[in-house]
Amino acid sequence: MTESKRTIIIEDAETEQKEAYVLHQTPPQCAIDLIAFVPLVAGDVVAEPFKGEGAFYDNLPPFVEKKWAEITLGVDYTTLEDYDWVITNPPFRLETGTKRVNSFWYLLDYYSTRARKGIAFLGNDKCFCTLTPRRQKLLRERGWYFTKVVVCNIKKWRGRYFFFILEKKPNSFMEYLPTSY
Repeated sequence: MTESKRTIIIEDAETEQKEAYVLHQTPPQCAIDLIAFVPLVAGDVVAEPFKGEGAFYDNLPPFVEKKWAEITLGVDYTTLEDYDWVITNPPFRLETGTKRVNSFWYLLDYYSTRARKGIAFLGNDKCFCTLTPRRQKLLRERGWYFTKVVVCNIKKWRGRYFFFILEKKPNSFMEYLPTSY
């Protein structure tokens, strides 16, 4: 498929309402360029939990072990185990039991308890806004720090996107104020 997005229909089991949901596929060259910023080393195990059409997965370097999931292919992201890195363009929304949420924080929280070395997520400005001081404090308590943010343009979508890279390397790249004013 050469399109940059696909549409699926999601049915709400309680209301029986159907909604079209657009799956945005990362441009392969963008994935190649972003992967270059991730400090992968020989032998790393890399999970791509939202493989889509494979832009990230297919372009991971040959010196890493690759694992994938893709719900539209019948493999749920929660089935992946034992990996050093998670590199993905996560879905913007996710069903969490009884409600649909912006998935960026939900998935960052999930993977911060499972990845051994790093997390790299492609997201937009709304994803950035989920990184509240309380949530950043929680990530730090788990040993996670933002080490890089790469800004890119994906004009087929909505413009500016951010590739957030977190590692278990203490630093002061991104700070927060714990108080609300």
